Amino acid sequence: MKNKLKLALVGRPNVGKSALFNRLCGKRISIVDDEEGTTRDRIYGEADVFGSLIEVIDTGGIALDPNLPFQEGIQRQAKMAIEEADTVVMVVDAQSGVTPADEYVARLLLKAGKPLTLAVNKVDDMSHINDTYDFYRLGIEKMVPISVTHGFQLAELLETSFEGLDLQAQESFVSERIKVTIVGRPNVGKSTLLNQLLSEERSVVSPIAGTTRDAIDADVTLNGVEMTFIDTAGVRRKKAEHEAVDKFAAIRTQTAIERADICLLILEGPEGLTAQDKKIASLIEEAGKGCIILYNKWDLVKGYRMEHCIQSLKTEANFLAHCPILFISARTGSHLDKLAPAILEVRRHQRERITTGQLNKFIERAVQTYHPPMIQGKRLRIYYMTHVETQPPTFVLFVNYPHLMLETYKRYLIGKFREEYQFTGNPLVFVLRHRSRAGSALQESAAL
Repeated sequence: MKNKLKLALVGRPNVGKSALFNRLCGKRISIVDDEEGTTRDRIYGEADVFGSLIEVIDTGGIALDPNLPFQEGIQRQAKMAIEEADTVVMVVDAQSGVTPADEYVARLLLKAGKPLTLAVNKVDDMSHINDTYDFYRLGIEKMVPISVTHGFQLAELLETSFEGLDLQAQESFVSERIKVTIVGRPNVGKSTLLNQLLSEERSVVSPIAGTTRDAIDADVTLNGVEMTFIDTAGVRRKKAEHEAVDKFAAIRTQTAIERADICLLILEGPEGLTAQDKKIASLIEEAGKGCIILYNKWDLVKGYRMEHCIQSLKTEANFLAHCPILFISARTGSHLDKLAPAILEVRRHQRERITTGQLNKFIERAVQTYHPPMIQGKRLRIYYMTHVETQPPTFVLFVNYPHLMLETYKRYLIGKFREEYQFTGNPLVFVLRHRSRAGSALQESAAL
């Protein structure tokens, strides 16, 4: 099976690379903002080019000033993208004209020796074609005037970029990859973990909180199983989201959680569980996703036992008590060999199905052990239970009166269910539906 061809988008900051990336991929993946340096890592997406799937790589803006924040890491990421690409598009801004930064990027790309096309952006129509001629002095032979905003000449750009490459020889690869999203507060080691798993620097890593802003996809094979890891920006408290870009990053993180099968919630070993960690855990639970807890930077923890952390989770965050907990160091790779087995365990429980017969025997045993209390002369009756959906595991209980299900009895049922069927790392959804003794139509429902 042949790999997809790769197209890298490169250029100085704020010329429209991320907007072009989103346009080609048909969705808003990269964050687009007027602030320079919004994109910092290399972002991957798929695009359909004349009936064939290709991989598009967005990169951070390459600037001349090496003292700009993250510039060293951004340039290193861009060079990696150029190296792995089959063809490169350099994006420039027609309205700004040729800048020293454009000349620097052009020299870098010409030296790389990859098939190269110059995309002169912000040319709304052919009447502005005169604005493009000056860019020939960059020394790039192939040049296409485009407008990302209006979709002008994007097909011509792709045709020129893939000239001489056999698109039809590339076969699209469809697999049942497990999608794993890495989430947590800023600067807890999410990007370091991704880089450690990849054995390469895919994400820019810095001690400055908030370095990652986009959600970054990376394909990894662990224990023979193909997975897609999604690195995300750190989720800040609302009052800390000063920049518009931070707000976009938070939205991207929530979207990445929704895309995931399983989330890795990274906690910082020295700090332990915080209110923000609980909020992120709630987002995972509300989205119905599997969850694994990673206590990172455990090599820096002194005088605090693993048992204390586990007990704290059980006490402060009930949902997290049923999640696998690993104590790791993303920096050194310590105990990361336990990650793949934990992911596979959560995924197995995620796909597990319990027969209605098994569930009804469970309900019978649970009710015999602890009868529902009598409330105003009436007692809750559970007629039967059925497994209706996976991911998240969802069960329907047909009862006489849903309002008679007390919170304490609900916790009892879920606890007994966990003891018997586990569903490790997965939230459970129990739905109550009203059903008369004679089996009449459903009248009302309530979620547990």
